[in-house]
Amino acid sequence: MDISAVQRKVVIAACFGTFLEWYDFLTFASLATYFSVLFFPPENPTAALLMSLATFGVGMVVRPLGSALFGSLADKYGRRPVFIATIALMGVTTFLVGLLPTYASIGLLAPLLLLLLRLLQGLAVGGEIGGVAVYLTEHAPHGKRGMYTSVLQLMGPLGILVSTLQIVLLHQFLDDAAFNAWGWRIPFLFSAVLLFISIRSRMSLEESPVFRELQAAGAVSKAPLRECLSDRRTLGRMALLFFCISAGGSLLFFSSQVYANVFLKSVVRLDAQLASTLVMSSTLLLFPFTILAGWLSDRMGRRPILLAGLILGATTIMPVFKALQHYGNPAQERFRQEIVVSLYGADCGYSPFRRAANDCERDQEFLTKNGVSYDLRGPRAGQGVVASIGGSEVAGFQPVELIAALKAKGWVEQADSAQANRFMLFLLLIVPVIAVALITGPQTAVLAELFTARTRYTAAALPHNLSAGWIGGLSPFMVTLISVQAGDALAGLWYPVGLLFVAAVIGMLFLPETRDVPLGH
Repeated sequence: MDISAVQRKVVIAACFGTFLEWYDFLTFASLATYFSVLFFPPENPTAALLMSLATFGVGMVVRPLGSALFGSLADKYGRRPVFIATIALMGVTTFLVGLLPTYASIGLLAPLLLLLLRLLQGLAVGGEIGGVAVYLTEHAPHGKRGMYTSVLQLMGPLGILVSTLQIVLLHQFLDDAAFNAWGWRIPFLFSAVLLFISIRSRMSLEESPVFRELQAAGAVSKAPLRECLSDRRTLGRMALLFFCISAGGSLLFFSSQVYANVFLKSVVRLDAQLASTLVMSSTLLLFPFTILAGWLSDRMGRRPILLAGLILGATTIMPVFKALQHYGNPAQERFRQEIVVSLYGADCGYSPFRRAANDCERDQEFLTKNGVSYDLRGPRAGQGVVASIGGSEVAGFQPVELIAALKAKGWVEQADSAQANRFMLFLLLIVPVIAVALITGPQTAVLAELFTARTRYTAAALPHNLSAGWIGGLSPFMVTLISVQAGDALAGLWYPVGLLFVAAVIGMLFLPETRDVPLGH
């Protein structure tokens, strides 16, 4: 069955708008390490990075509010006006981020304004993501819904790809001082051009045929959210979407596309441009893999493809990130394997949310900032704070002596790009990309197929955004926080691994096959 001209127009308009949403949203994630310097107090670099990641996560947390608000409006008044409103809100707030003064100019008002704009971005994304999946699926030809709608899932990787490519090019043409002064603003200001194109394309959208049928029959829901929450079957499928499909997809997406970049820069300590280029290159493969997964779900069913992605992700995240250390910075890995770093002292209660209060906490902060894993031990009798680095001891907090002791045992401050095995790093980054594709390929169709037409927008968008915001969106922050508290750069990865195993078990027990479900009732 050929895709009609109307269907093509729907695909282009819906996908371009979603691309802009993700481009805007993920540009912030790509620049999180820079925002920690530009918008937050500079006294505690680790705390600044965590606050920057948390600000990104806040935008994800409010996504459910946006889905509840805009979802109810779309189920009552139609999809088209909601899509125009969400894209306008997203584009304007992103443009304003590019105009924000920094912490050096206006102090604490800078992070507060940044937080406000992130909240508005989150509301806009909540109204878009999930709902546009319903809209596109309701236009899809029967029997080809998986492949037809899988193109929507490419907009996330395309958004981060374009965003990352811009940053790579800016680094090539600007020195660090110019980039920190004004170059970081360019991707945000450029969104004004994309906003103009997107609004024009969305103004030409046709209303969903399924929604028009509901209107003609007088069957439009007057209170979609209340109706969803009062129906046991709908609630059960919303829970399934929350804990299984959306949780798995968002955890894998943020692990592979967002946190991988942060990990390569701050833990493996690769050159920032090389790290971004590697992640961007692996992202390119999401395009064919996602279409292939959508096509396979039309032939084999949605369930086996989704479960394969969850299981692959759960079993490979930890070994992949360990191997990134091995192939990205072999000198650092040898140091971690051969040299025991221990910290002895009392009151070693370092928290990334406040300034270090004593020498032990200053040592903890220093080691964490430099990507050094350590064991925290109690105080020695008759001694103060002591850092033991492979037998060499440094008393108190002496950063110069600590650096010298670390380097003497083989630690390196910056990875040697010549020693990094770029081919193996690229292959490793492909593994979570395949897992992402297996979930996102059929995901768009499944979001609509799980629910009846009357409350489909709200029922799909709310749990999807709850899961993506509260589980996936906070995962970079949670991974970083757990790693800091454990004194081990890899410890935080147990957060996505554990949740993916839970999602896989829930899917095996409860996930239905929805490939042939009719959408018009």
